[in-house]
Amino acid sequence: MLSPLCSALPALSIPTSNSTAVPQVSEWFEEQLEDDLKWSFAVTRILHAATSKFQDIVLLDTKRFGKALLLDGKLQSAEKDEFIYHESMVHPALLLHHNPKTVFILGGGEGSTARETLKHKSIEKVVMCDIDRDVVNFCRAHLSENQDAFQDEKLHIIFNDAKVGLEGQPEKFDVIISDLADPHEGGPCNHLYTKSFYEEGIKPKLNDNGIFVTQAGPSGILSYNVFSSIYNTVKHVFKYVIAYTAHIPSYADSSGWVLASDHPFELDMEDLDKRIRERVRGELRYLDGAFIVSSTVINKTIRTAMMNETHVFTEEDARFTHGQGLASHA
Repeated sequence: MLSPLCSALPALSIPTSNSTAVPQVSEWFEEQLEDDLKWSFAVTRILHAATSKFQDIVLLDTKRFGKALLLDGKLQSAEKDEFIYHESMVHPALLLHHNPKTVFILGGGEGSTARETLKHKSIEKVVMCDIDRDVVNFCRAHLSENQDAFQDEKLHIIFNDAKVGLEGQPEKFDVIISDLADPHEGGPCNHLYTKSFYEEGIKPKLNDNGIFVTQAGPSGILSYNVFSSIYNTVKHVFKYVIAYTAHIPSYADSSGWVLASDHPFELDMEDLDKRIRERVRGELRYLDGAFIVSSTVINKTIRTAMMNETHVFTEEDARFTHGQGLASHA
């Protein structure tokens, strides 16, 4: 069911997965961000659409943000600014690790997280576990910027629940990246944000000096409730924890990440720039050493809330972002 899309684009018919692009039109996509807040932008056409056993998948051509990927009518990423999210998701953790060779990605089916990971020269193996084969195949076919990553022999894709996929690995990893859907009421990803999963699922699969990083939901001045909870939850499991944020224009908000290890971090701008020059193929579009360090400086309102946060994310006591958990791309 694509009710948000259909209501926003009433003149358009939704093509099947075998359809070609719809002729050019001009309508508006609308997404409900909160009960009292909507976000909309102009759409030129629907490029492709498909339905998996888990969710509806649509690729829009938008005027402001280029190609935009939707899952169950919710924006996942947009061509013009997805590099902000995915560089922030990947590079701080890999740059702070002394020599990352193996990486496990929970979720990340569109391939962008794998793409950024594979830019690091030291990487020998990346395992990406996504529950929805159709999302991965859809993105492999239609997101041209990720096709090289999908074809890289270092990338190993498994299709399973992310928890089961990680626990089934015979090895440990230098870095584990959790690129999952936000926790939603009734959502299938919620157990992957809990203290018990971080303790029993993540930590045993990290090598010595290993680093874990998770996306942690919206982190704006009016939307940090889940972010602060995930931060506090991770602090109950790891000795050293860093939170950082970046504004994502297509999300109409800031996003947050939480990075953690049992070994201390050295956040030095010059050293990070040196590691970027030596380790990373090509140019990063968004991050450099100075910005990585500056992104960890949280404004006073949110920083105070994070320091005073007492909520710990459990399956019995969770916090959710807006919307219902109809499906998962975990």
